[in-house]
Parts: sequence; C-alpha cells; structure tokens
Amino acid sequence: QVQLVESGGGLVQTGGSLRLSCAASGSIFSINAMGWYRQAPGKQRELVATITSGGTTNYADSVKGRFTISRDNAKITVYLQMNSLRPEDTAVYYCFVLGFMVGSPLPKTYWGQGTQVTVSS
Repeated sequence: QVQLVESGGGLVQTGGSLRLSCAASGSIFSINAMGWYRQAPGKQRELVATITSGGTTNYADSVKGRFTISRDNAKITVYLQMNSLRPEDTAVYYCFVLGFMVGSPLPKTYWGQGTQVTVSS
C-alpha cells in the first residue's frame, strides 16, 4: 500500500502565498509522475500541476506564472508553491502519485486526503 500525507493548506488573503507538501510512503517501486488536483465547491476536480520523474512540469492555464510544482525524489515528496493567490483558487487540493508499486505489473494512481486552501478577498 501507498500512503500520501498532505500539509500546508490554510486561510490566506488575496495576493498571499502558501506552500503545499505531499509525502509518499509505502511499497513504492518507481514513480512516473506526481501532482496536484483541486476541487472547489460545486465544481469538478481539475488538474493544477504535474511533474514527471524527469522533472517535466505541466500547469493549468489558470495558475501559470503563479504556482510552481517541484519534487524531492529522495524524500518522495511533491510541493506546490502558490503565490499571488486569488479567491478563485479556493478549493480542496489533492495530491496524487502515479507509479509502480512493489509486486504490481501495472501503474496505479494514489491520492492524498486533501487539504483546504481558502483565499479571502
């Protein structure tokens, strides 16, 4: 099994910053990609950012230039630095890991429990 533990959410004013962390542990053989999704009330879950094992990043248009995703391979941790936050960034943020676990021939996706980010106007 794989466990993902998120931290770093909270309440911040418009224009402020937050840094989310997501640490993975368990029977991990290799990781293809890590990243973040978010879900606002009444809306579908949307992709925020991803980073591959090689360091290639991808961002939603709405966060480009404001958010930065990074990872620490040794700690199996992914980070999301969020700057210039806006009220529309308010959502529950979920991290994910896509990869191969020990004894599994197929890649699987694992999810964190979610962390609330609230941006006040």
